[in-house]
Amino acid sequence: MAASTTTSLSAEGFWADAERHLVRYGGAFTREIIDRAAGSFLFTADGRKILDFTSGQMSAILGHSHPQIVATVQRQVATLDHLYSGMLSRPVVDLARRLAGTLPAPLEKALLLTTGAESNEAAIRMAKLVTGKHEIVSFARSWHGMTQAAASATYSAGRKGYGPATPGNFAIPVPNAYRPDFTTADGSLDWRRQLDFAFDLIDAQSTGSLAACLVEPILSSGGIIEPPAGYFAALHQKCRERDMLLILDEAQTGLCRTGTWYAFERDGVVPDILTLSKTLGAGLPLAAVVTSAEIEQEAYERGFLFFTTHVADPLVAAVGNTVLDVLIGDKLDERARSLGAFLREGLANIAERHAVVGDIRGRGLLAGLELVVDREAKRSSDELGARITRRCLELGLHMNIVQLPGMGGVFRIAPPLTATEEELSLGLTTLDKAIGDICATL
Repeated sequence: MAASTTTSLSAEGFWADAERHLVRYGGAFTREIIDRAAGSFLFTADGRKILDFTSGQMSAILGHSHPQIVATVQRQVATLDHLYSGMLSRPVVDLARRLAGTLPAPLEKALLLTTGAESNEAAIRMAKLVTGKHEIVSFARSWHGMTQAAASATYSAGRKGYGPATPGNFAIPVPNAYRPDFTTADGSLDWRRQLDFAFDLIDAQSTGSLAACLVEPILSSGGIIEPPAGYFAALHQKCRERDMLLILDEAQTGLCRTGTWYAFERDGVVPDILTLSKTLGAGLPLAAVVTSAEIEQEAYERGFLFFTTHVADPLVAAVGNTVLDVLIGDKLDERARSLGAFLREGLANIAERHAVVGDIRGRGLLAGLELVVDREAKRSSDELGARITRRCLELGLHMNIVQLPGMGGVFRIAPPLTATEEELSLGLTTLDKAIGDICATL
């Protein structure tokens, strides 16, 4: 019997079907039925307008339903959408060439995939093959994906209950200036001593098979933590001393969100392998692994295999080309810098009015706001963050909060690069009211 299709279910029927038929894949679903989205806003089935301060899943950097993306999808899907994985099309080669043009030498070879997890999986696989080693080092609050190798390098969530991770994965501490573990005489973070200590431990545990270090330039699910200037140069040197490759995961920081095309530009460090996703497809499933010709040649000679159903698909590659068109044409790196300064000033004003704001951090249009119930002791409260998040949604603002042991709840704020100052002001005003409303009940 053919299954019926309908979009006229009542809200009660919708949620009954969701409860009956959907696998829950991470916490509770937001109790809103999203009907459409445009620009910086979501629109619910019951007519509510919600400002999206997360760009979907931190991906829709051009906002929702950007006219040029819509036109590209409509045109491309009608001519060439998907191919046998060994075939090539112009959009794929064009995107690989153009990505190389946005990057410093020697990054010039690209593999186009679908998700961030998949790109990290491929990068790890390539690093292991090229080095002939298998051990991977990552930050203790990292998120690199939920497939096997990526999940084994992910420490912020999802490790318990699934059996052994991939052998040879090690975590190093996150250089968190707000909550320092190694300190100087004045109490500030001593990241050099922390990094030395971390690699002393790595060396003690390693079997002599260190292949790569996989890290995010700004940890997102880890609480929008940006390592201090100089850290990545020192980390790169640690890798060189051990013949390890440095893999940077710029799923959320790449392609102008932080005010530069790539977050690693601040540190003057070029990774051996760069992974991109989220922002590259502006909300559509597109990811990339970019590396040097030398590493690609070595991988090829050793029989590198990453043959997937949607590798080098022309439809999303065409979208990626349009994303680059808009980023360049609208100078969205400059826009992210100016809007980021505007957002940061607004968050600082909120912090002046509300003692529960412990810290503001991030870069460009990727900002973090950490909540505490005691500024002096930096004591956190899961309940406080959850209540403010719910109040924001009630007031028409979608916010995402991450809560990790030993940290306060941290709002991850990542509006589209196409947002206006008026939209940012609306979000800031709404957040301010939500915090005030909840704090008044404490």
